[in-house]
Amino acid sequence: MALGKILLKPDTLWTSVKEQTEHALQCGALLSIPTEFEFVEQDGVRFLVRILSNLNRKKSAKKKQDKQSAISGKEFNPFLPYEKDLFVADISDTHVCILNKFNVVDYHLLLITRIFEEQESLLTFADFAAMWACLADFNGLVFYNSGKIAGASQRHKHLQIVPLPLVPSGVQIPMEALLTEAKFQDAIATIPRFPFVHAFTTLNPLMGAEATLERYYSLLQAVDLKPSGAYNLLATREWMLIVVRSHEEFEKISVNSLGFAGALLVKNQEQMQILKEYGPMTILRKVAVPTT
Repeated sequence: MALGKILLKPDTLWTSVKEQTEHALQCGALLSIPTEFEFVEQDGVRFLVRILSNLNRKKSAKKKQDKQSAISGKEFNPFLPYEKDLFVADISDTHVCILNKFNVVDYHLLLITRIFEEQESLLTFADFAAMWACLADFNGLVFYNSGKIAGASQRHKHLQIVPLPLVPSGVQIPMEALLTEAKFQDAIATIPRFPFVHAFTTLNPLMGAEATLERYYSLLQAVDLKPSGAYNLLATREWMLIVVRSHEEFEKISVNSLGFAGALLVKNQEQMQILKEYGPMTILRKVAVPTT
């Protein structure tokens, strides 16, 4: 059996996501973290900034995981095995789709490998085959936090998917306006108003996993990513973006891939004030590799 063989039946994933979300909420397996949000503007972008209302659930689960790790002598892996009540669908012979247990965004999905792979490892044909199988069924933003510095909280390799639009009204993705200004040299582009090292390319669903993998390697080459270097990857049906990372956080404000789509998360009002003082784009520049 070729790696990456798709098992997902067409036009079934979104229905499964909604049904499993309802089930997981009822049985207590899904522990959504409530937030409020507001917009913070900088450099022509209306950043969506969520403020966490209650982190107690996640903190309690983290203590439990740490206790399990101490008893077993092995690092806890929530994906081996994954919780059955969070299972959404078999995507391929290499990937399974589950719900994000501590979701901030509704219908936040995790695309996990069936066997353990390091989160810092390069993406593969099988990863992109699974990604396209999901995007064929519903319009979403796929992202990959490659390593702890890029915002990864688990070592087990996983892509993440959130439905579009990211914002309640208006543009689908806050950064959308800047992406339309892309300056191309062959298939690879840069975004003039991004003040950090990045590379951008266009995609379409007809490309398939192999062509997407080639574009991915071209992006990595364009940013001159060092071996085991941390980076964020974002992809939709139309485009893919890579941003090189230098720090996991700025002033204790953690940033993952969604930050570079224009969606940030703060833990309290104190962090919100820091974000407003510096500006969200400035914070992205600080945690990435500045170009200016």
